[in-house]
Amino acid sequence: MKNETVYKRFQAVANKRKDAPFLQVLRETALIYNINDGDTSYSDMQKAVNVWELKFRNAGYSHGQRVGLLLQNRPIFIEIWLALNSLGISVVPINHDLRVAELEYIIEHSEMKLIISTPERISELKQAISNRNLTVDVISTFDEMPNILEVDNKIFDPDTSTECALLYTSGTTGQPKGCILSNEYFLHSGDWYSEVGGLISLSVNHERMITPLPLFHMNAMAVSFTAMLTVGGCLIILDRFHPKTWWQSVKESKATCIHYLGVMPSILMNDIPDINDNNHCVRFGFGAGVDQKLHAKFEARFGFPLIEAWAMTETGSGGTISAHTEPRKIGVSCFGKPEKDIEIRIVDDDGQNTPTSIPGELLIRRKGPNKEYGFFSGYLKDERATNDAWANGWFHTGDIVKIDEFGFLYFIDRKKNIIRRSGENIAAVEVESILNRHASIKICAAAAAVDDIRGEEVAVFIILDKDIDTYDTAIKIVEWALDEMAYYKVPGLIEFVNELPLTATQKVRRGDLKKLVKCTQENNGFHDMRSLKRRQL
Repeated sequence: MKNETVYKRFQAVANKRKDAPFLQVLRETALIYNINDGDTSYSDMQKAVNVWELKFRNAGYSHGQRVGLLLQNRPIFIEIWLALNSLGISVVPINHDLRVAELEYIIEHSEMKLIISTPERISELKQAISNRNLTVDVISTFDEMPNILEVDNKIFDPDTSTECALLYTSGTTGQPKGCILSNEYFLHSGDWYSEVGGLISLSVNHERMITPLPLFHMNAMAVSFTAMLTVGGCLIILDRFHPKTWWQSVKESKATCIHYLGVMPSILMNDIPDINDNNHCVRFGFGAGVDQKLHAKFEARFGFPLIEAWAMTETGSGGTISAHTEPRKIGVSCFGKPEKDIEIRIVDDDGQNTPTSIPGELLIRRKGPNKEYGFFSGYLKDERATNDAWANGWFHTGDIVKIDEFGFLYFIDRKKNIIRRSGENIAAVEVESILNRHASIKICAAAAAVDDIRGEEVAVFIILDKDIDTYDTAIKIVEWALDEMAYYKVPGLIEFVNELPLTATQKVRRGDLKKLVKCTQENNGFHDMRSLKRRQL
């Protein structure tokens, strides 16, 4: 339906489901966030949304504007999001781990009019705004709504093309890119999940999905949320993944499906096997990046399949590929076959199709007249990057894959200089640009290193300006970096060197850098800083 929005879909389902549970907050999450635990029904959520909608409307907020939300995984995030969506206002979810310098860019680039935050981050947000000489209001959910001067009283009826959210992803040129996501993007995600079938079939008015993934990522926000909304299910959002209490949460919530990142199965498999390991209601897990060596063992031990999938923020569910039908190829980095409504190419550096079993870059699009259906609407203020991504009518993923003779796809590597740590995409050049501001660093180069738990870790080679290349120097650099960037971007492995593999034009030879990482890791040459990487308030 052309005039449908996320809010309108919620409203339609809420009118039918009324007292059925829409969200569940477990006691552990409630204690961490200092909120009430228990269920929120569809009708209770509708009432809460109506309150927020009236606040925004009376304060003069209207369509075409953006509001930043730094609220982690609190249910109030969804209340506010739905209220803003009803008015045609886009939300900008903000990662709670970002530091002041990172916040500055997102606030300015998005042109958000207001930020609603947890109380403890308000002072940093105000500092970021002040540093850029911006005029942006910052409030907590307990504060009065500030009036906006740009009042537009025209009646506006949002539809599928209206911007719903602006999500920032790591860019290969240093600064994050703002992905414009329409209502169509989110609605298609719910439709895809509810209709795809196979091992991830969802029952109407029955499902209970638990996820520890953050609402500022497309997985939880677009996939988990809209899937449960579309089938009239209940979403259980944890503050984050807690290994020690995970199964308790799964059983207490009576979850029928879970969303995971590869790091989760690896950690859970470290627990001592128990006779009650498969005493739960879960039918399947949906995610990506499970350790190939543990995939089959996990399924045998816990009694449900882990469905590996491939997608990007840019592709949404419009380009999702998943191993949701049998036979599955377990333990070999296989993420299934494309659905009938998806077209793919696998190409070499010259743009020519590669033969079967030969790796190349994955290009993807929808079949039919609208090749971008379900995909993002472009990068904010970056038409060139958008056009480059869609060169020749195909979305260029930057992922290196191969296809076998039966049509199964296998992930090999990333063409783009991206480090993927525990589900977070980290641009190597962003890490480098921040570290190069350090007084003791002359130049550095970052790349992905293998990590048995997190998949990959940030490894950095550093040429020092003056300081001595000692373990203490590495500690000081990490401590400084923790104030400058989100903790997960901070180097976990550091090696001091006298030279870097550079081209004649002084650019890093990324292929040689990968080899250097592997060699250094095999010879235990890195200073291991991983224990210092902790979330900062």
